[in-house]
Amino acid sequence: MKKLDEIMELMADEMADFKTTVLELQRLSDKLFDLSIPITTEVLEKELNIFLKKQETESQERDEILKGIDKKLKKASLIPNYLLILFGSMGIFALSLIGYFSYTSKEKTEQNFEIYQMIMESQNKRYDDYFEAYPEIHKAYCKWLESGYQGL
Repeated sequence: MKKLDEIMELMADEMADFKTTVLELQRLSDKLFDLSIPITTEVLEKELNIFLKKQETESQERDEILKGIDKKLKKASLIPNYLLILFGSMGIFALSLIGYFSYTSKEKTEQNFEIYQMIMESQNKRYDDYFEAYPEIHKAYCKWLESGYQGL
């Protein structure tokens, strides 16, 4: 029986502790109901609208940035403009040098031809003067030419 009494005492103690715990929970529950903020649809809509506006402005900023990037990409080129200008001017310079040198070469050739022609004319004049001074040699020379250089 002694054990039964001990068990009953323990049970009574546990029941008392349980009762105090239940009372404490009830007090906290009442306090929670008093402190809670009721959420209405108006508050939810207001918060949702604020969030949506923030999201829309961020989306617009992102769109503007993407449009700027698109414009830059459309204007971008593989070869920079200054290189195109540099190579173009070098090409024009090279073509003008080729034109200049071909022109001077042609002029030099014509000048050399004129000098050659003057030399040939002066030699022919000397031959003519020589043959006029010695008509017998001229006749012998003409015969020799008609015979076809057989004396060589």
